Amino acid sequence: MLDAICMERGWPVISKEIQPDHIHLFVSIPPAIAVADAVKVLKGVTARRLFQMFPALKKRLWGGHLWSPSYYVGTAGNVSAETIRRYIERSEHVTKRR
Repeated sequence: MLDAICMERGWPVISKEIQPDHIHLFVSIPPAIAVADAVKVLKGVTARRLFQMFPALKKRLWGGHLWSPSYYVGTAGNVSAETIRRYIERSEHVTKRR
């Protein structure tokens, strides 16, 4: 679903890792798009589509919200895109959190 949303908007997905409690998404958005607006689109569209597909889901979630209001954004300024892609695709960073 995230891939389709990004493709519809012309935002290439470089890498993605989905965990039970969070998602790592390495996506390229144009500089004219504010990061907060891109996050709002991704969270809003995924929630709306999932609630349309699974109406009972909203009742099972705390407060009826799919996503928490928070997010983290980093840029590829001092490291290469390949470094970020490798980080997202490896699983060691997930096991260290638990």
